[in-house]
Amino acid sequence: MKNKFSLIVSKVKALLFNYPLVLLMSLATVIVIIYGIERDSRDEEAYLLLRLGMTFALGISSQFALKMLAQRIKNGLIWQMAGILFLVGFFFVFPSEEKNFSEVYGFIIVPTFILSHLLVAFISFTKKENEEDNFWQYNKNLFINLFLTAVFTGVLTSGVQLAILAVQELFNFNFEGKIYFETFVTLSIFGSSFIFLLFNESGLDYLEKEGSYPVVLKFFTQFILIPLLIIYVVILYFYCLKITINWELPRGWVSYLVLAYSIVGIFALLLVHPLHKEKTKSWIILFSKIFYYTLIPLIVLLFVAIFTRVLQYGYTEARYFVLLISVWLTAVVLYFIFFKKATIKFIPISLFAFGVFALIFPYFNAFSVSKRSQENQLKQILIENKLLVNGLIDFKAPIVDSVKTEVENKFEFLSERMDKVYLKTFLDAKTKTLVDKDKYWYNGLFKNVKFTDKDLDNYLRIYTNKNTYAVNGYEYYLNSEYGGNLETTIGKDKFTITSNLNRKVPTFEIKINEEVKDIMPQILTYCSKYKSASKDVQVDDLSFTVDFKNYQIKAIINSINWYKKDNTFSFEGTTYLVKSK
Repeated sequence: MKNKFSLIVSKVKALLFNYPLVLLMSLATVIVIIYGIERDSRDEEAYLLLRLGMTFALGISSQFALKMLAQRIKNGLIWQMAGILFLVGFFFVFPSEEKNFSEVYGFIIVPTFILSHLLVAFISFTKKENEEDNFWQYNKNLFINLFLTAVFTGVLTSGVQLAILAVQELFNFNFEGKIYFETFVTLSIFGSSFIFLLFNESGLDYLEKEGSYPVVLKFFTQFILIPLLIIYVVILYFYCLKITINWELPRGWVSYLVLAYSIVGIFALLLVHPLHKEKTKSWIILFSKIFYYTLIPLIVLLFVAIFTRVLQYGYTEARYFVLLISVWLTAVVLYFIFFKKATIKFIPISLFAFGVFALIFPYFNAFSVSKRSQENQLKQILIENKLLVNGLIDFKAPIVDSVKTEVENKFEFLSERMDKVYLKTFLDAKTKTLVDKDKYWYNGLFKNVKFTDKDLDNYLRIYTNKNTYAVNGYEYYLNSEYGGNLETTIGKDKFTITSNLNRKVPTFEIKINEEVKDIMPQILTYCSKYKSASKDVQVDDLSFTVDFKNYQIKAIINSINWYKKDNTFSFEGTTYLVKSK
């Protein structure tokens, strides 16, 4: 028993010595998340914690990759310090204010995390010497260790949370609900990192050590992956036949199925790579030979599907990355068909190179290409629909609803990418001031919209850009983002707000103790003034006051969506001011 304990202690010490930065990044990620939970952080503090959390989380995989490099070149401290500087730069890539954080940063975060994991796969095997077998053994062991880590962490996390629940129920402890989520975060991030590193033992030397081919991998590939691939390829080839006979353009969704078939197929080939040398494994040899040839017509289909959307709607970051993966797949197919001495290292290294190109290469990166494309698309739409007068948009000109939506989508896209200077070249002086003040400045600008879909005549949006209200003695502020249910207390009084808006007789009830008032009649009366309108209506004020015995409440709504045909409603951005009488 003593010897086993000593062995465990020695392994933990070796782990702390070998992977200090990886564990530090993992621990820092957990601390940031738990701090945010305990503080119930909101607004700017929550956003700062989000940036820190993403940065530290990225540090887990990137520092592990650089540690593998350090073990290979025997002098990798400089590279690990460079990794720290990279993380500092990553932190400052994001805007300092949450209001400027948009979906575009998702196209930085996700590819960067993927690239950091790709780096783990190949960074220690960039030499030209013959190291194919070591490369495969290394990644095979990483894959197995990752799978085992997921199993161990899942069991450990579930067991600990069940133990906490048992203590709470059996001994009448009153734990806060946060403890379960905090336990999950701690074990799933720091715990999984610790377990994964334990499986990796000494690191590179252990991971690339030759071992027997796992039978489970052969079974998994032969009876799970390859049958799935056959199903995919049959569906895709029948679809190719269908669109050829009907002479129609492919649907955009087919791109995802082609990518799924390609990626799963390449993954299957990597799993069975050592077996292709064995002459007895004829099915492996056959699969390896025909797979890349089966991709050729599918890649053609993929390019047709992508360019159909690009030519019609222009580039976005999502379409750019799909096109980039398609080009990468083409390169992989050509490489393995025409190069006799092809190496599987080409797969992660080439994908990493394409990803770095998409993120940082000047002028041709995903963000520059998408922005220029959408600028050109916007200008083309404005010219084709004769919406420009002396170079400025005439918002009083007649416009159909589909064109209005398309123009507003371009406004939204370019606004989120901080391309306001370009947008202002099309706007008059009054509209320019809205761009900097209101995130949704483009709503309701067009005054002469013709609806081509009769059902749209039954929809009305009443909204206000007013964002300042005088409190005038109001003592409390309550918030319900989408006008949903809300329950709180003020002193000894219980406040309950319940909305039932999707029925023939909608209600919007505010209840204080046992006193109930429905403010929906006020809202219906107000909306009836605009019943004949068939477009967005901007108003100066959307607030409704209701009096109770001991309180007065002002309900402030940002916008009301009224589906007139069904007489149903939805609200956005509902807040309440409360004062005692």
